[in-house]
Amino acid sequence: MSEKQKPQISFFEKYLTVWVALCMVAGILIGKYLPAIPEFLGKLEYANVSIPVAVLIWLMIYPMMMKVDFKSVKNVGKNPKGLYITWITNWLIKPFTMFGIAWLFFYVVFKNLIPPDLAKDYLAGAVLLGAAPCTAMVFVWSHLTRGNPAYTVVQVATNDLIILIAFVPIVKFLLGVGDVFVPWDTLFLSVVLFVVVPLTAGALTRGHMLKTKGIDYFENTFLPKFHHTTIIGLLLTLVIIFSFQGKIILENPLHIGLIAVPLVIQTVLIFFIAYLAAKILKLPHNVAAPAGMIGASNFFELAVAVAIALFGTTSPVALATIVGVLVEVPVMLMLVAFANRTTNWFRE
Repeated sequence: MSEKQKPQISFFEKYLTVWVALCMVAGILIGKYLPAIPEFLGKLEYANVSIPVAVLIWLMIYPMMMKVDFKSVKNVGKNPKGLYITWITNWLIKPFTMFGIAWLFFYVVFKNLIPPDLAKDYLAGAVLLGAAPCTAMVFVWSHLTRGNPAYTVVQVATNDLIILIAFVPIVKFLLGVGDVFVPWDTLFLSVVLFVVVPLTAGALTRGHMLKTKGIDYFENTFLPKFHHTTIIGLLLTLVIIFSFQGKIILENPLHIGLIAVPLVIQTVLIFFIAYLAAKILKLPHNVAAPAGMIGASNFFELAVAVAIALFGTTSPVALATIVGVLVEVPVMLMLVAFANRTTNWFRE
């Protein structure tokens, strides 16, 4: 991403929580009053993967992958401290604190409010969120905190490469600890479908467009054509999922708020771990802020996709990942505001 490209948070992104809530209502109403629709969509499956949902998820992820410049990885050696913070926070701390915090709330704090079988499913959804650090919206959060755009690209590019290696074993391990069995081949298939395929397509598209049209056309003309594709794909996916989830939600309306509690605590905790680590290491604010943001936010599109592939559209696991979408934007905007008020903590 060049210096010229300045990603602003769009109207749709700014009010994403509102759109998610509206999709939740629309999906529940469809499931309750037009049950033939989810019944029909439920039949469109291949190898237990919903074809309509898979298509919509590719629409979500593909535009984001085109934004990632993997050539930036060659700059990893420049000012590596910020990258160390990102890698350690995202892969050695975040998945495990997510598991611990979610387990504490679902099994202990909310023990009398959440049945054990649902607690297990909600924990699995939290694990999928915790093992998928942000790769797209972090460009927006970085810009809003006046982060270094070139450095943010390196952070995102290396994270995407690590996801290919680390996501499956971490999820497999933590789900095993949570007594949720998932076959290795199913996990690998999910990563291939929802990371490798769109990542490859995005990289090939980016390379072709840069070679034939140039970076200015690619960033200022071609990419903006896909600006709302991700959000629209996400919202349509949520309508479908909530049409399947309607019964669970209507029977457990309080659970939306209960799931949100550990997710919010986790988001804030991870931000401060990375942000304060950057302060201790005396990094500039334009590196510290993106380092905090990339760990705090989640690649929720991947988490939703894998939840659906592993457990199905009607699973409470998918519901838990969707609550992550519901709470992320307002919490991240709060953290952006905090980061902008504490620039004096860091050297120039």
